[in-house]
Amino acid sequence: MAPDADFKNIWLVCLWMQVVWSLDEVVLLNPPEEPLPDYLLQILYSCDEPAAVQLDCIVSFEIGTVSTFLLRNWSCVPGERVIKTTRLNLPDWLVYQADGVVPDSQWVLSCILRASVRSRGLSDSERSIRAQDVASVQPKPFFSRPCKRHKLCFAWCKQMLQLTPKFLQRQCPFEQETVQILTTIFASTGENFGVTKTLEPFRNEFLEYVRLKNNLFPWCMISFWIFLTSHCKQNLCGLFYHIDSQNNYVTPTVLLKQTGHLHIQMNGESEESSAFLSLFTVPLNQWCQISLMLEGRKVKVSMACLNRTIQVSEHVFGHAILFDDTEGYFVVGGGKFIQGAEGYFGPVVYNRNKISAQKQSETVIPDVIKSLNLTGWLQSCQEFREEMVTKIKGFLLKKKQRIETGFDISHPWMGKKELPPNSQCEPWEKTAPHRKKAVDLAMLLVFKYGEKVSLEAVSKALYSLSVQRLSRASSIAVVSRMLPLLLQAGCLGDNGALHMSSVLYSAGLGVQKQPVKAWLLALLAAQKDDRLALLHLGYMHHQGRHGLPKDPDLAYAYYSNIAKQTTLDRHNHTLQQSFVEAVYLNNEEALNLQTREDHHIFQWLKHQAQRGAADAEQTIARMLFWGQQGLSPNIQEAVKHYRRGAVQLEDPVSMYDYGIVLLQGHGVDKDIQKGLTFLKKSMDQGFVPAITALAWYYEQYEHDYRKAVQLWEKADLLGCPDAALNLGVIHSLGLFPGKPASQYMAYTYYLKSANRGQIRGAVHLAEVWATGIPGNVTRRPSDAVLWVKWAAEQNGYLGRILRKALDSYLLSDMFSSLLYYVIAAESGYAPAQFNVAYLCEQNAGRFLDPAFAKHCMWTYYNFTIQSENSDTYALIRMGDLLYEGHGSRGRDLFFAAQMYTQAALKGNPQGWYSLGLLAEDVYRLPLSILSKLGLSKLYMADNSLLQTALFQRCRDSDIADSYLPCSLALFKVFLQSFQKEYSDSFKFLAAVAVVAGPTVLVIIGALRRRVLSLN
Repeated sequence: MAPDADFKNIWLVCLWMQVVWSLDEVVLLNPPEEPLPDYLLQILYSCDEPAAVQLDCIVSFEIGTVSTFLLRNWSCVPGERVIKTTRLNLPDWLVYQADGVVPDSQWVLSCILRASVRSRGLSDSERSIRAQDVASVQPKPFFSRPCKRHKLCFAWCKQMLQLTPKFLQRQCPFEQETVQILTTIFASTGENFGVTKTLEPFRNEFLEYVRLKNNLFPWCMISFWIFLTSHCKQNLCGLFYHIDSQNNYVTPTVLLKQTGHLHIQMNGESEESSAFLSLFTVPLNQWCQISLMLEGRKVKVSMACLNRTIQVSEHVFGHAILFDDTEGYFVVGGGKFIQGAEGYFGPVVYNRNKISAQKQSETVIPDVIKSLNLTGWLQSCQEFREEMVTKIKGFLLKKKQRIETGFDISHPWMGKKELPPNSQCEPWEKTAPHRKKAVDLAMLLVFKYGEKVSLEAVSKALYSLSVQRLSRASSIAVVSRMLPLLLQAGCLGDNGALHMSSVLYSAGLGVQKQPVKAWLLALLAAQKDDRLALLHLGYMHHQGRHGLPKDPDLAYAYYSNIAKQTTLDRHNHTLQQSFVEAVYLNNEEALNLQTREDHHIFQWLKHQAQRGAADAEQTIARMLFWGQQGLSPNIQEAVKHYRRGAVQLEDPVSMYDYGIVLLQGHGVDKDIQKGLTFLKKSMDQGFVPAITALAWYYEQYEHDYRKAVQLWEKADLLGCPDAALNLGVIHSLGLFPGKPASQYMAYTYYLKSANRGQIRGAVHLAEVWATGIPGNVTRRPSDAVLWVKWAAEQNGYLGRILRKALDSYLLSDMFSSLLYYVIAAESGYAPAQFNVAYLCEQNAGRFLDPAFAKHCMWTYYNFTIQSENSDTYALIRMGDLLYEGHGSRGRDLFFAAQMYTQAALKGNPQGWYSLGLLAEDVYRLPLSILSKLGLSKLYMADNSLLQTALFQRCRDSDIADSYLPCSLALFKVFLQSFQKEYSDSFKFLAAVAVVAGPTVLVIIGALRRRVLSLN
C-alpha cells in the first residue's frame, strides 16, 4: 500500500501546484477610502489563460439609478502574479467641485471600485467575469471636495460662467418635504367657498423618485386644525379633500357628517373607492387637531382637542391606496361640489413622505391660534349674552308686575336711566359700569316692546346708537368712547358692529392700532357672511397686511364669496344698496355732478324729460333705480320713467329696461308677455342688449336652445358681454345644440365676457383660473384673485358706504366722511383709500391731529399707488412725502423720482415739473429713470440741459394750466444758464473798466487841456 500512498501524495502536490499557478485572481491592494485626485492604485492579478483585466467605477445616485464607468483595462498573460500600479482617474465630477468646466452631477449615494479578470472574446456580462474584487469608496460632500487646478486657460465664456450666482452662491440641494397648505386661520361660512391648493413634483430627483414609488403605498401624514361653530346641515360637509382632473374625490378625502363623525375616503388604482367613519365625533366651539396618517393600506385618523384625550380610529382597506399629490388640487372647506363646514380652519400641514407620531403631551397649539385667542373672545361674549338674557327676563317680569299693580309704564320715570328713589332693585339688576348703557337700552326696549325684544334687537339698537353718536361727532376723540358699545353690539350678534370695530382697530382711527384684534373681529363678522368683512379679509391676505401671510388662494376664498353675492344682489336690489361710483374728492367736475331730488341738476333733467328728451328720461330712471349721483334708490319711481320712455317716447333703451323689469318683476307686477313685446320692439330698433334678453327668454321659458344660441351668437358678434357669458354657460352645461360639453369653450367665452366688463363673466373666469383645466388652462391664482376682487368691489353694500361718505363730504361733515371712507378703504377700494388720504391732507377745520394726519396721508396714498390704475395725484403726493421724509424714514430721492416718473408717464405735467425740481436740487436722476422718460442721452449732459428738457415737456403737455408755471421754470433755467455762461465775460469787462477808467480820464483831461491851449 505504500506505493499507492506515495502516488496519492504526489498527485495532491501536483494538483495544488496546478491550482496555484493556474488560478484567475485579482486583488485591490490599496483602495482609497474616498475619491482622491491622481491616486496611485496597486492591483494584484493573475490568469491561467490569456485574459483581460478591467477596472470599473460603479456609482449609485439618489434618484435610484446605477451607472458603471470604465477606468482602465489591459491584457493578462498566464504566469506568475503581477502587481500593477496605475493612476486612478475617477470622473472629475466625483472628485472635484463643479466650476463650469468640471460638470455638475446628481447627488451620489455610493461609489464602488471593481477590478475583474475577464475572458477574451466574450460579451461584457457577468458570465465573462472569471475573478473580481471590489472596494467601497465613500464620496465626499460637495463643499468638502477640492477645486481642480486646470492646466489650460479657461475660455472667456467659461470664466463668465464661474462668476454667476450658480457657482458663487452655491448651496446644498434642499427641498421641504413638509408643506404648509394653510398657515393662518380661514373663516368658513359653510357655503361653497374654500381654499384651493396644488402641489408640484419635487425638484429634487431623489425625493421625486420616493414620491412616485409611494404612489401605491402612501406613507404620509396630513393634519389640520378645526373650530366648528355649527353641526353640518347637509349629509356631508367639506373639511379637507382631494379632487382629481376628472372632478372625482380621490385620496385623501375627509368630510364631516351631520352626526359629527368624520367620513374618510380613499381610492385605488382601479378607480375603486372605499370609506369608513371615525368612532369619535368632532365637538363644537373648541379647537381640535385632526391628523390623518396613511401607512400603505392602513389609515389612522386621530383627534386631539384642547384639554381632552386623543381619540383614534383605524381602518385597513382591502385594496391598495392610490395617492398622487400632484394630480388635481386640494380644498380646505367648501368647493364647487360640496359646502364647507361652518367655523374656522387653522393651519394645515402635509408631510409628503413621512409620518411624525405625536403624543398628547406633544400636541403643540400653533402660535397663530394662541395669539388670536378666539376661544377667549367667544367665552366672554357667551357670559355677556347670558347676563343680558337674564336681565331681559327680569325686565319682562318687572313690567308684568307693574302692569298688574296698575303702574303706568309710560311714566316719565321709565324714560330715565334711574328708577324712582323708593324702587327695589333685584340682585340680577346689578351691572358693571361698562355694560350699563347696554342694560339701560335693553330695559327701555323691554318696557316699550315687551316679549318681542331679543338679543339681536338689543345689538341692533346698540349699533344704531353708536353710529348715530359717531355721525354727530366733530373729532375722532369720540371713537374711543363709542368703541365699547360697538364691541358689545358685536358680542350680541350684530355683524356690522364687529366689522366697524375691526376697521377702527385696523386703521387706528381714534384708538390705538391693534392689528390682531382687528383681524379677530373681521374673522367673526366674515364667518357670519358679512359682505364688507369678507372684502376686508380678502384685502388683508391679498396684500399681506398686518403681518398676515400674502396668500392669493386664501384671498380668493373671501373675494369669491362676496363676488358671488354681488351677482345675486344686483338681481335683488334693496334700499340698503347703492351703485358703486368711483368719485375722487379732488375731481371738482365729478363732485358738481352730484345731485338730489331738489337739486337744480335733477330738476333740469326732469324738465328735459318732460320735453321729450329720451336721454334725460334714461338718466333719471337709471339714477333712481340704482341710487346714483346722490339720489336715494326709488325703484317704483324709476319704473315710471322706464314706462314713459318706452311707451310715450318709444326709446329703444327705455323699452329694453322696461321689458327687463316686467320680466323680473322689479318694482312692478311681473308680466312676461308684455315684457317680451317691448324687448322685441327694442331689438327691431337695433339695441343689442335686447337681443341677449330675448335669447334668455327662449332659453328660460321655451327651452329653445337653438333659437337662444342663434341670438346670443349674433349679439356676441356685436360685442355684447351678456351674450358671451350665456354662451359660456351653455357650453359648460353641454346644452349647445349638436356639441358636447366643453369647459375650454366655456372658458374662452368667460374670458371674452369678463374683458367686456360682465361681473358674472369675471366670476366664472376666476373659477376656471383658480383650479385650471387639465391640458388646456393652467392654474393662475394671482390673476383669479384680481378678477373676483374687481367683481366684489361692485357690491351695492359697499356702494352704500361710499354714498354715505360722499354725502357727508358734500355737507361738510368731514369726520363722518372720513369714517365711512376708512371703512371702504380698509376693504381695499382704491378710490376710497385716495379720499381718506386727501381728507387727511386737507384736514379742514383741523379736526385731526397733525401727526395722525401726516401718518394717514403716508399710509393711504401708499395704498392708492399700489392699485392697478393708480391716481397720478396720489403718485405726486407720495413722491412729495418721500422727498420730505416722515418720522423715522429719511428722505428717499430715488423713490420720489420713481413716483414723479410714473405720474409724468401717465400724462400729469406735475410729474415733469417735480422731476425738474429734483434735478435743480443737484440730484442726478438715475439712468433707469431717464431711460423710462426717453432722456437717456442726457445722463452725462449738463444739468441745465436736463432741466430744460423736463420743463419743456411740462410746458408742452395737454393740460393748459401747466403752461405758465412750467414756462416760468424754464425761463429761470435759461437765466441761470445765461448767468453761468457769461459770468466770466462780465467779470473781465468789469475789471477792464476798473483798470482802464482812470487812464481814459487822464487822456481825456490831457486832450481837453491841449484843446484849451490851442484856443
